[in-house]
Amino acid sequence: MAKKVYSPNVVVLALAFVFVAIYFIPWDAPRVTTGILEGFQMLGEYAREHVLLCLVPAMFIAGAIGVFLNQQAVMKYLGPKAPKPVAYAVAAVSGAILAVCSCTVLPLFKGIYKKGAGIGPAISFLYSGPAISIIAITMSFQVFGWKIGLARTIGAITFAIVIGLCMQMIFRKEDEARLADERLFKAPLDEGGRKLWQTVVYIGSMVGFLIFINLSSSKGTSTLWDVIYRGKYIISGAFVLILLFAILKWFKRHEVAEWGAATRDFALQIVPLLFMGILVSGFLLGRPGQEGLIPNAWIAGLVGGNSVFANGIAAISGAFMYFATLTEVPIVQGLLGSGMGQGPALALLLAGPSLSLPSMLVIGGELGFKKTVVYVLLVLLMSTSAGVLFGSIVQ
Repeated sequence: MAKKVYSPNVVVLALAFVFVAIYFIPWDAPRVTTGILEGFQMLGEYAREHVLLCLVPAMFIAGAIGVFLNQQAVMKYLGPKAPKPVAYAVAAVSGAILAVCSCTVLPLFKGIYKKGAGIGPAISFLYSGPAISIIAITMSFQVFGWKIGLARTIGAITFAIVIGLCMQMIFRKEDEARLADERLFKAPLDEGGRKLWQTVVYIGSMVGFLIFINLSSSKGTSTLWDVIYRGKYIISGAFVLILLFAILKWFKRHEVAEWGAATRDFALQIVPLLFMGILVSGFLLGRPGQEGLIPNAWIAGLVGGNSVFANGIAAISGAFMYFATLTEVPIVQGLLGSGMGQGPALALLLAGPSLSLPSMLVIGGELGFKKTVVYVLLVLLMSTSAGVLFGSIVQ
């Protein structure tokens, strides 16, 4: 794909905006100083807790998808002409199995989209990964009770499908034109005599590592989940051994180099925007339990009751914050204790995990401004509507 080139006027306007912001921001004000510190602390926490074991494996998986996964198979199951029940079931289920945060899912989304997935199934995958996490749904039942837990489950699954279908319908002609342009897709490498099951084992071993190394404890009584959690490092190590065997046994040196180059390219496209978005998000809203430039009390005071305004503010606040996997649960629990309504709580749970300012920046770089705005608006409108409906039912 041709490299995107920005016009000189756009660059000048961006530089002018940055200069004005730097000139007028009162950097010595305590609130601004706190916000700056929060931004870098959030970035530091993300680097320590999510880069090595979440983002880096996801980058390698995305590189493998882009280089070795058969394009015809992707288009058969996820392309715009694939049967809709199959395409959206595959997208929603595969996203839910990964159970990653809104940032870790980005390179995987980028990989299948570049490989020929239709925009609808790709968006369904993008939403479902962070939103339909089995452990997050389980924790929602345990912490919030069956009403919010059930509403979140139904809402997240429904949203993944409906939002994907809406995106496919709105941008159908553009998407078909994209997939008809063969210049946008790289010719696949010679498979080197590998069978399909060998490629599945190779990519599946990385997916298995990503899933198990990032398992979180249910913090409850002894259950099968806790048994798996205690053995997660052994299971993850087994997947690493399978991956090493596959690389050494089934791949040529130039193929491994191509895989590394593709992974590097994904990192260069995603990481700068991702880190910049985390800094800005931390500066404005702070880390969970901490305050950035915008006081938490302002947000908590706006999300009481069940008005459209309260639900909309909850959805917007959640969409711009960055939630690491499962952190939305204690945050919403604290807000409920501060007077947040049941409807706004659901709106935040549906919008927050699937979106964040960092993810918006990366999605915009891949899909463009118009498609990104439509996707964000769909998530916000549906989350707000679901919150109002749920709040009116439980009241």
